[in-house]
Amino acid sequence: MALKPLHDRVLVRRTESEEKTSGGLIIPESAKEKPSEGQVVATGEGARKDSGELIAMAVSVGDKILFGKWSGTEVTIDGEELLMMKESDIMGIIE
Repeated sequence: MALKPLHDRVLVRRTESEEKTSGGLIIPESAKEKPSEGQVVATGEGARKDSGELIAMAVSVGDKILFGKWSGTEVTIDGEELLMMKESDIMGIIE
């Protein structure tokens, strides 16, 4: 990966959404919503307090996360679409 996020930013790869509904209907690409789940690809070192002390990140590379529908900025790296967002945009870690 040629991009390292700064401060409290996180680089996320969206997970693929389901192709079918629970009833078995196939969802066409044009009707799919972008998923709000993803996997952390890279993280910054964390934010800093006013005193300069580092606040460690709560997420790490490989974590599966849930984020808001409008969170992050889309970036394309090596032909792959990823999301760059602040750690505060992440709602939780999926275990």
